Amino acid sequence: MTRLVPLLAIAAIASAAETERIRNPHVIVFEAVLSAGESLDVSIKFPNVIVYTPSGVAKFVEPGPVHVQNTGAAPLRIVRVELPGKGSDETWGNTGIPQYRLLLENRFARVYNIQVAAGATEPMHTHHDRVVVCLSGATIVHTTPDGHSEPATLTTGQIDWRPGATHVGHNTGKTDLWVVAIEPK
Repeated sequence: MTRLVPLLAIAAIASAAETERIRNPHVIVFEAVLSAGESLDVSIKFPNVIVYTPSGVAKFVEPGPVHVQNTGAAPLRIVRVELPGKGSDETWGNTGIPQYRLLLENRFARVYNIQVAAGATEPMHTHHDRVVVCLSGATIVHTTPDGHSEPATLTTGQIDWRPGATHVGHNTGKTDLWVVAIEPK
């Protein structure tokens, strides 16, 4: 006799897969989207920072097994940043910019939340190399210390590797910018 498995049981064990988005000597970045009830099991080799969107919550995870399940009704997007480097005991601390909020810092990474209102300008500041996870896109202009200006557009959902730079940031768009930045040490 053939036994049928109810569809609800199949949905309960559904598992999402990750897609590699960025790889360089400093980071390996993966992305996954979990539908309602879907889960993700990953065995990680290096320290990680996991960013959950659209909430912008960032969490540091030690090597070992990781289980994430979407218990909500809306899709849950996960950006997982592996940090294969040796790290550093140096503390970078807060950036001193009001629009930047330090989420966490340890020997492997500094992670901060950046929110720049439409039309607002940040003071001159310096970034380390970083992964940027864009939660709300905007049009911005970066002006370097030598006066060179370069326009840039960040789109909602974009994941990008940005080299370190010193600049003034100006949100020239009509939407607020919101990103989570992960700087590997």
